[in-house]
Amino acid sequence: MGEERVTLAKSNDEVQAFMKHVLKDVRALRKMLEDDWFETDIIRIGAEQELCLIDRSGKAMTNAMEVMEALGEGNYTNELAKFNLEVNLEPLEFTGNCLSQLEENLQREVEYVRKTVQKLGGDILLTGILPSIRKSDVAIENLTPLPRYKALCDAIDNMRGKEFELRIQGMDELLMKFDTPLLEGCNTGYQTHLQIKPEEFVTKYNVAQAITAPVLASAVNSPLLLGKRLWAETRIALFHQSVDTRSVGDHLRESTPRVTFGTDWLRGSILDIYKEDISRYRVLLSSNVREEVEELMKQGVPPELMALKVHNGTVYRWNRPCYGVGNGKPHLRIENRVLPSGPTVVDEVANTAFWLGLMNGFEDAYPDITEVLDFDNARMNFFAASKMGLDTKFVWVNDQKITARDLIKEELLPIAKDGLKKAGINESDIDTYLSVIDDRVESAQTGAYWVVKSFGKLIKEHNKEHTLATITASMVKNQQKGEPVHKWGLAKVEDLDYWLPSKLLVEEFMTTDLFTARKDDLIEFAANLLDWRRIRYIPIEDDQKHLVGLVSMRMVLREYSKALHEDGDYVSHAIEDIMIDNPITIHPEASIMEAMAIMQEQKIGCLPVVKNSRLVGIITEDNFLKISRRLLKSIDNGNSKK
Repeated sequence: MGEERVTLAKSNDEVQAFMKHVLKDVRALRKMLEDDWFETDIIRIGAEQELCLIDRSGKAMTNAMEVMEALGEGNYTNELAKFNLEVNLEPLEFTGNCLSQLEENLQREVEYVRKTVQKLGGDILLTGILPSIRKSDVAIENLTPLPRYKALCDAIDNMRGKEFELRIQGMDELLMKFDTPLLEGCNTGYQTHLQIKPEEFVTKYNVAQAITAPVLASAVNSPLLLGKRLWAETRIALFHQSVDTRSVGDHLRESTPRVTFGTDWLRGSILDIYKEDISRYRVLLSSNVREEVEELMKQGVPPELMALKVHNGTVYRWNRPCYGVGNGKPHLRIENRVLPSGPTVVDEVANTAFWLGLMNGFEDAYPDITEVLDFDNARMNFFAASKMGLDTKFVWVNDQKITARDLIKEELLPIAKDGLKKAGINESDIDTYLSVIDDRVESAQTGAYWVVKSFGKLIKEHNKEHTLATITASMVKNQQKGEPVHKWGLAKVEDLDYWLPSKLLVEEFMTTDLFTARKDDLIEFAANLLDWRRIRYIPIEDDQKHLVGLVSMRMVLREYSKALHEDGDYVSHAIEDIMIDNPITIHPEASIMEAMAIMQEQKIGCLPVVKNSRLVGIITEDNFLKISRRLLKSIDNGNSKK
C-alpha cells in the first residue's frame, strides 16, 4: 500500500479501465521474463520496520503525522493507523557483513525515531501487537488521513459491510463486534525481502512456504489483544479476519480470503501467482495510471507495472511476490510478511539470518520440497505455529511428526548456517545471529512466552489495565537495553515509572466478567447471586443484552426487611418490582474522571457501562478503591526513591 495515487474503484467502468492496465502489466512482465530483462548478477536483501507510537503511560499515541513532519527527509512512511510508522531500510548486498550492517542501520534508524518521538512527549515500541491497545484506539477517527487508506477501508466496507465479528480463541477468547477495518492497524510487523533470480523463483518460493511455520514458531511475539491471551502470534488471526471481505453463503462454496497462505505449491513461474490473484480477487482499488507500458517496453525501459502493484497490494500473501525496478534494472523479490516487530532489533536480525540462511541452503537438503512435503501440511503447520509457537508439533517431510524445538535445533539451524556460508556471510555474523535463535529455542523464551508469563505473574495482584501498562513499560526498557528476549527477566510492577490514572478510559478499568439477571427473575435469585458471587450490584438486561434496570444489595435487603416487619410469610416477587428502571450509565470511551464525577454528583455507587444500548461492563466503588490503592503505592514508591 505504498502507492499514494490510489482511489476507490466506484463504478464498473473504473474497474474495467483499471483491469486493462493490470492485464497490460501481466503481458509486459511475461515479455520481460522471456527476454531476460532481470538483474541476476547481484542478490540483495532489504527490510521494513513497523513500530508503535506510545505516550508516557504506554498507551497508543495518535500523532503519526506530527512525528512524520518532525522526522524530516528519510525512508519513513505512514501506516494505516495514526499510532504506527514504518521505516524502510536501504537494500544491502547479500554477502559479507550484511547482517551486522543491517543491525547497525536498523539500530540507527530506530534510535533516531525514538529520540524524535521522545521530544514530542512519547516513545516507540517494537511489538507485534501493542499490549495496551484499547478498542477505542482502533476507532475510524484514528485512520491515517491519507487517500489510499480511506480508499482501502471504504472498499472493504463496501464488500463486507460495516459491522463484523472478530472471534479468536486461545488461552482466553475474544468475541467482539467491530465496525472498521482499522482493527488491522493493531498489527505491527517486520518484513524481510530477498531478491530472487527469475529461474530460481519457483523453487525459492516453495521453500519460503515450507519454512514459514518453523521460522515463525521461533519468532512469535504477539500473544495479547485487548487484554486477552490468544494465539502465540495473534497477528495472523487478526489480519485474516480484519480485512476479510467474504460474506457467509448458504452452501459450501469455496472462497479464499484476501489474506492467504496460498492454495498449492507454485509450479510454473511468478506469473502464476499474479494470474491467480487476478482470477480470485475482485479489484478493490483503482489508480490514475499514467504509465504507457507498451511504449516503454519498445524503448527498452523497464516499466514500474503500477497497476499490477496496486492490485498485488490488496492481496495479502504471507510470502508475497514483488516486482521492482532499481538502478534501471527490474528485479524480483520474495517478501516475508509473517515476522512480528520486536522484541529487539537483535532478535529481528537473528530472525532475518535464520530465514535467509534457510532460503539459501534448503535446496541442498531438499532439492524439491514439493515431492516430500504435502502443501496442506505446510499450510497447517503455519497456522499451528501461529497458535502454539515453539510448543507446536509439525507434520514435516515424509509425514514425519516432530516438535518445533527439535526440528529447529537438529535440522534447520545447520541448514541455515550452511546457507549463510554459501552466500559468503562473515563467520562472526553467522555465529552471532544464529546463536540468538539457538539460545531462544533452547530456553523456549520467545517474545510471546515472555509476555504471557509476565501477564500471568502480574494479573494475580493487579487489574488488567495496570498489568498491560506494566508489560508495555517493561518491553520499552528491555528494548533500550538491547539484550535479546531470551535473556529478559519477567516484567515487574517497578518497571512502570509513569502511571497517570486520571487519563484512563472507562473501558480500561471497568469489570467485564458480569453476572446479570432478567427482570422477571425472582428476587430470591438476585439475593443468592449477590451472595454467591460476593457482589453488590446486578445489572438487569433483556434477551438482546440491552440494559433495562439495576438491582443493589441494599434493595434486596430492604425487600426482605419489609417482609419481616410485616410478620407475614414472604411472598416471592419478580426483580422488576424493586429494580431501578433506566439507571444512569456511562460510555466505555468516557474518562475515569467523568465516571467519578457522575457517581459523586448522583450519589450512586455503581455505573453500568453501555455502548449501542448494550451492556458491556460495570464500574463500582471497588474499582476506584483499587485505583486509589495503586496510586498511593506508586506515590509511596516514588517518595522512597528520593
